[in-house]
Amino acid sequence: MASHMGLIGCLIVVVALLNGATTQVTAAVEYQVGDSLGWAVPPNTSYYSTWASSKTFFLGDILTFNVTNGTHSVAKVSEAEYNACTKVTSVLITIASVSFGYTLETAGTYYIICTISNHCEQGQKFSFKVESTGSPTESPPNSASSLTVGALFAVLTTTAISFLTYF
Repeated sequence: MASHMGLIGCLIVVVALLNGATTQVTAAVEYQVGDSLGWAVPPNTSYYSTWASSKTFFLGDILTFNVTNGTHSVAKVSEAEYNACTKVTSVLITIASVSFGYTLETAGTYYIICTISNHCEQGQKFSFKVESTGSPTESPPNSASSLTVGALFAVLTTTAISFLTYF
């Protein structure tokens, strides 16, 4: 009986410690900019804005720019440059028919445009906010599931209650 009491005491301590921890482990999400269109001149001027507004971005997420044809640039610009489609020289990368990933490393608002020809004026631009904490709103295919300490706490509590009622 004494050994059972020691085990019960250990379970209570573990459950109490886990109850205080509320961290969540999440995997970074990789987004293909523009989904199946990729990074190209869009069919309408709101295409990329609509695409971005349906997502929630977090630190560590990756934007993949897939070029479907021709030459495009990806420039991270200021809000004023974004609104005016200013042709800037601070281009992240100029690409021709290749894909590349860009990891979101700082929280805040991002403004992305294409500086080639009049692509920005035709809607090849989008802005979005990167959150520093939270969990993704969509999971990438083949990603590991999130495991919360709360779920582990629930399992251990159920086990402890079952154990206590058995003995």
